[in-house]
Amino acid sequence: MSFAYRHGVLCAEDVPLDEIVRQHGTPCYVYSSAAIAAAYRQYANALRALDALICYSVKANSNLAILAQLARAGAGFDIVSGGELSRVLAAGGDPAKTLFSGVGKSEAEIERALASRIGCINVESAQELERVDRVARRLGRRAPIAFRINPDIDARTHPYISTGLRENKFGVPYADAERLYARAASLPGIDVVGIGCHIGSQLVASAPYAEAAGRMAALADRLASAGISLRHIDIGGGIGIRYKDEEPEPIAGFLDGALGMLAGRREKLIVDPGRSIVGNAGVLVTRVEYVKEGGARNFLVVDAAMNDLLRPALYGAWHDVKPVRQAAGVPASAYDVVGPVCESADFLAKDRALSATEGDLLCIMSAGAYGMVMSSNYNSRPRAAEIMVEGGRFRLVRQRETVEALFALETT
Repeated sequence: MSFAYRHGVLCAEDVPLDEIVRQHGTPCYVYSSAAIAAAYRQYANALRALDALICYSVKANSNLAILAQLARAGAGFDIVSGGELSRVLAAGGDPAKTLFSGVGKSEAEIERALASRIGCINVESAQELERVDRVARRLGRRAPIAFRINPDIDARTHPYISTGLRENKFGVPYADAERLYARAASLPGIDVVGIGCHIGSQLVASAPYAEAAGRMAALADRLASAGISLRHIDIGGGIGIRYKDEEPEPIAGFLDGALGMLAGRREKLIVDPGRSIVGNAGVLVTRVEYVKEGGARNFLVVDAAMNDLLRPALYGAWHDVKPVRQAAGVPASAYDVVGPVCESADFLAKDRALSATEGDLLCIMSAGAYGMVMSSNYNSRPRAAEIMVEGGRFRLVRQRETVEALFALETT
């Protein structure tokens, strides 16, 4: 395990977390390079016999060190903004192995993507198709595109991260796909290269994923009959991880049903994992500022907050909380782990059996995905440092922000 106790101290690979804190303070995000590599290998091994591309979903965690590690491993990237494209390029990612998704691409973002020779723009509306064509013709290029199809499949996940139902803003309706592909094929600035879908995040049931892949395959066959041949089928990502008591299948098993739906096809297969690559490869380390006992509830007030890790406040998400140093023989009590932000929603965990005193370090587990990327400066709080552990070594991969940096662009 990448995060495990050794002699009563929680370690990241071979490094005690309190040693990292001594150098870099709290709160801080700590990532395991070995865990990232192992998760990526699960996909690579499952797809090794196929013509396939793994496009890491940058929105899960966009730290340059993580992107660079995955680029060196051969990954492509799935991006949703011009800023994420800049990060991929800065980390040495291949733009030809990069997909640009998202419902609100600006003309400037489309122009930058085409100038960078991006692999594919995932178009999410008829209006976006016309915009991409217009920009491409202005540049004297043909834009490689795929439509993101909304297959109207219930991903059986939290409603905020379900993206494949008719009421969701993402993609184009399945019923409109053939008409839109015919329009795309007629436009001089468009090169139709693929088809894709993404039905949601934190998926622990593989059946909806396989069903979506089957619908994409059937649609690709109908398009081929109409004279529109595709070069790739993108079945998305969203495979879940264990936070509490979820039991997601191993990657190979989860993909098995979808791969069965696509067996024998000539198109390249693309998958877009994010959380399942980095989620359990990262933790948030925080220090107890106060032990506050109340009439109704007891609180551990820590120096991390909802601005550092938004998932509990946003989704009611559950993260395991572990002491960095185990206190042998000290009885535990029930505490809410809360931060100093001035909101009642500022909590990291509720009703946890913990033994802690002022100054102790706590570790918020499974924080590698949608942690730092969703952090903010609310209450004028500088964002945390990020550290990468590689065996017995560790290095700072993002400096802690300073308060002065928060208002450096402002004037009085």
